[in-house]
Amino acid sequence: MRNFKRLALVVGALLVASAIILFMLENTQPATLLFLGWSAPQLPVSVYVLLALLAGMMLGPLLAWCAGVRRRLK
Repeated sequence: MRNFKRLALVVGALLVASAIILFMLENTQPATLLFLGWSAPQLPVSVYVLLALLAGMMLGPLLAWCAGVRRRLK
């Protein structure tokens, strides 16, 4: 059972990695972001989407941790 869980985890990770690679290969159109007068360099759309995904993956747990600390302090 333990080996099956490990195998399922590896297969799942490979599927996610394959989906990310396919997404990057399909979205190679150049785009420039403008925000408050600041313009980002021209990069493929997939780079901006993956950067937003990574930022969310880091900020989500950080905000959840901060909320947990607040609850414990009350």
